[in-house]
Amino acid sequence: MNKTEKKKQNNKNWYFLLAVIIIYVVIAFLKPDILMPSLKFFLEIIKKIILIFILIFILLVIVNRFMTPKKFIKYFGKKSGAKGWLVAIIGGTISTGPLFLWYPLLNDLKNHGVRTGLIATFLYNRAVKPALLPLMIFYFGLAYTIVLAVVMMIASLFQGLIVEKIVGVEK
Repeated sequence: MNKTEKKKQNNKNWYFLLAVIIIYVVIAFLKPDILMPSLKFFLEIIKKIILIFILIFILLVIVNRFMTPKKFIKYFGKKSGAKGWLVAIIGGTISTGPLFLWYPLLNDLKNHGVRTGLIATFLYNRAVKPALLPLMIFYFGLAYTIVLAVVMMIASLFQGLIVEKIVGVEK
């Protein structure tokens, strides 16, 4: 995407935000009783996700400040090797919060040269959650839980490789 296309996309985002604000203002004047539950719901969601937003913002700042594109390409680029795949598996497994909040960080990493397969592997491993493993062991047993977690981690590698074959390896 070139600069002109990015600017057009950025303008569309602002137009959308402006349209939503106008709609809310119109509703506030016409039917304020409808607006209040919506605003309360919005504030409840913000309360729940604000810490994740802050965490992702801090991670983005750290990535942009300390990681150069050269470093990313070295560790997570075309020739990243087993270390890159292992970091993607572990990172996906230990990551927390709503998935959609990870998209901006993952996009930034991709723009810095991280392989698309590693991102796919990270996303696939979001399904393996250490905090939920005790509950899974309680309901399904230890052997089942271990086998499922290991199979999912191995499958994530294949998922990443398939994504790279279809999308292509970033340079």
